[in-house]
Amino acid sequence: MARHLESRIQQSCFTWFRYQYSNIARLLFAVPNGGSRSRIEASIMKGEGVTAGVSDAILLVPSGYYSSLCIEFKVGDKGKQTDLQKSWQELAEKHGNKYVVCRSFDEFRTIIQGYLS
Repeated sequence: MARHLESRIQQSCFTWFRYQYSNIARLLFAVPNGGSRSRIEASIMKGEGVTAGVSDAILLVPSGYYSSLCIEFKVGDKGKQTDLQKSWQELAEKHGNKYVVCRSFDEFRTIIQGYLS
């Protein structure tokens, strides 16, 4: 159930972003890390470069001191990052990217508006 709620929040965020920032809409994209797959499909995707722990979405727009914005969607207070996600966050931040954990549409909107202003 929580996974579907996270998906609905993420879909709402992308819909809003595409309307508000149509000129850069294609620079915000989802990373297909989650979901259930067959072993063969998972192996193919890993070979193609899918990397465990990468944030759910990335905005390839620099802002201030940051090269990009990495967004991890989590639901409620119980939604916690995995160790792989924390490790990827640390690496992304070390290399000049901003990383945020987003728990709601309102939080996403505030983060985006702040990042792009």
